[in-house]
Amino acid sequence: MANLYYISRNYKATNSAASKPKTDCERILDTIDFQNLGFKQTTFASSAIGAIVSFFGITKGVILLPKNSTLAIQYPLSKYYKYITTIAGIKKCKIVLIIHDVKYLMGKNKDIAREMKKFSCADVIIVHNDNMKKWFEQQGSTAKLIPLYMFDYLDNNSSYTAPELSKNGLFDVVFAGGLGMAKSAFIYKLDALKNNSFHLKLYGSGFIKGDVDPANTIISFEGMFSPDEVAKHIRGSFGLVWNGNSIEECAGHFGQYLLYNNPHKTSLYLLCGLPIIIWDKAAVAAVIKERQLGICISSLEELDGKLKNLSNEDYQKMVKNVAEVREQIISGGFLKKAMKKALLAIS
Repeated sequence: MANLYYISRNYKATNSAASKPKTDCERILDTIDFQNLGFKQTTFASSAIGAIVSFFGITKGVILLPKNSTLAIQYPLSKYYKYITTIAGIKKCKIVLIIHDVKYLMGKNKDIAREMKKFSCADVIIVHNDNMKKWFEQQGSTAKLIPLYMFDYLDNNSSYTAPELSKNGLFDVVFAGGLGMAKSAFIYKLDALKNNSFHLKLYGSGFIKGDVDPANTIISFEGMFSPDEVAKHIRGSFGLVWNGNSIEECAGHFGQYLLYNNPHKTSLYLLCGLPIIIWDKAAVAAVIKERQLGICISSLEELDGKLKNLSNEDYQKMVKNVAEVREQIISGGFLKKAMKKALLAIS
C-alpha cells in the first residue's frame, strides 16, 4: 500500500525523554514505507529556531501531501495540529493518529469535549492499550481504535548486561524519570518503609538531595543522561513504574494517569533487560502479568515481602521473557504491528 506519509518537525533536544517516543516513531514509520513530506527530522534545542523550522517544514509537507493519501500524525502536536488536519481533510486524506498523551487524562486540560473534537478528524487512532481504548469508546469516539500495548524504544547499542537477582539479598531497583515532587513525591517517603531488602537507584532530573538523609537512606542518585545514553548507564535487578505522591497507591494526576497510559520508562527498563515492578492497577500491568515480565503490587509496602519470596528460578524466567519482548521493542515491533492493523482498517 503506497501513498503513506508523515510530516516531520523539530523535536526539542533535552535530557528528558519527552521527544524520544516521537522521534522513534518517525524512524519506525520510515521502515514501513511511510515517506516524510517535511524537512528532515531536527532536534534544535532553541524554541525559536525549532518553531521556524517546524512551521516551514510542515507547510512544505501539507503542500506536497497528495490527495486521497494516508497521513500518520502524532498527537499532541501543539500549534500545528489544526493546520495539518484541516488541509488533510480538504485533500480527503485518511488520517491515522498515533497518541502519545491525552491531555485530559493527564489532568492538563479540563475541557474533554474540546479534546475529543480534535480526535474526530481521525479515521484510525492508535491508542496506548485496552483501557485507553475503552475510555475513547466511552467518550463516543467513532474512529477505529487500535491498541499499541507498549512503546518501542530504538537503541543503537545492541549489547546489554543481563541483570542479576540480588547482591547478598539486596535488590537494586531502578527508577528513571522526573525525580521532583510534582511527579515523584513518593520517592522521598520510601525511607519510612520498614525492613527494606531493596536499594533504589535514581536516574533523571529534579532530585531533591536535601530531602534524603544520606546516613539513613535506601536511595542513591546515579545521574542524569540523555534518553539515548541512559540505557548504557542503568544497572539493576528491576525497573520500577510508579508515579505520584503516595507509597500506598499511584495517586494524584500523574499517578492516576497510569490507569490509561503506557509509560515510556517501562520500555526503557525492558530495553535494559530489567523485569518490571508496577502498580497492579496500571494499564500496562495487564501486559506485564500476561507475559510474566515482572511483579505487580498494589502498594510499595508489599515490595519487600514480594522480593524476599522470589526464587532465583522465577526471576530468571522473567529475565528470559523480558529478553524476548526486548527484541520487539528495539526493532519497532509494537508500532509496526499496530500500524499494519490500522492500515487494514482503512483499506
